[in-house]
Amino acid sequence: MKYLSGTEKELAPLLEALGRQKVDMLFAAPDVWQPDKYETTLKSAFSIDGPGTYSKGRKTTLTFSPCKNGWFFNRQDQPEQLPVRVSPANVWTAQRSIVLRSGAASNYMRMTEHIIACRLGLGLDNIVVGSSNGDPPLYDVGSMPIIEAIGQAGIVRDESRPLKYFTVKEDVVLLGPHGSFLRFEPAQSGDRRLSLDVAIDFPNAIGKQRIQFDLTPQSFTHGAHARTNCSRWEIFLVRTIGKLLADFRNLGYTNQNILIAGKRQYYNKPTMIHDGKSLEAVWHRACLDLVAALSLFDKGRLAGHVTSYKAGHSLDCRFMTLLEINDLWQEMPSI
Repeated sequence: MKYLSGTEKELAPLLEALGRQKVDMLFAAPDVWQPDKYETTLKSAFSIDGPGTYSKGRKTTLTFSPCKNGWFFNRQDQPEQLPVRVSPANVWTAQRSIVLRSGAASNYMRMTEHIIACRLGLGLDNIVVGSSNGDPPLYDVGSMPIIEAIGQAGIVRDESRPLKYFTVKEDVVLLGPHGSFLRFEPAQSGDRRLSLDVAIDFPNAIGKQRIQFDLTPQSFTHGAHARTNCSRWEIFLVRTIGKLLADFRNLGYTNQNILIAGKRQYYNKPTMIHDGKSLEAVWHRACLDLVAALSLFDKGRLAGHVTSYKAGHSLDCRFMTLLEINDLWQEMPSI
């Protein structure tokens, strides 16, 4: 096992803690299922709009178009800038969300995770996302308006372009702050599936949640219903003294588009109830945070098994960068 940070001694109690945490839900693919063999793109272009995340009261329009060479964001209000390629190389910051940027400082796209997760989640390999500004929409039902629009536009395979699949050369671990870690285990020979084990442990009503699933369009679509979450304190700031602070002044949070968790209870209605327990927070973490970071990989698709324990955006993006820097990717044999 290769440690990008931390040691075997530090990892051991974290693995024990994860092992003690109950798996709340399994979402396995059929035994015979394998991902696509060929690259995909959109059958037709489409546009969708919604209320801005960081510019309360303003709408953002996204235009999705087919292409043949990866994922890009094209700021339509930055006519002298090239599109921003979705890649670990273009992560500007990942403190609160994944912000991508290239070229001028103004040529950025904030909170890209709710969009780029569709790359691996839906198996959509090549696309250009035009945007009227750098502030993506925040919807009431996770990323479902985007996923439904993609479904209506259609995804087509290009059988002249075989897909490349990559996995890690060896078992890799990255330890983070507050007892968090990420682990990527190599794929088995001939198995192109990507599976995930995701656990969270919040000191509020969200508490401990854990899911295990194979990443398929079906499991991803299930998880993409989940809204992002915040504490009751954060929503208090947004609505009161936060209006004086740049980080909170124009946040478009509402009781509909975000899950609000207090110390012992939720302050709006949680969704995604399974066996009497809301798993909205862990599904959001898995599909619209972690899968998004994995979707930064720009050489093909990924296979193997990923474990995430108490991790977040910053550790996710650091992991993807370090895997690249340390030359730990390995192309799998041709299909």
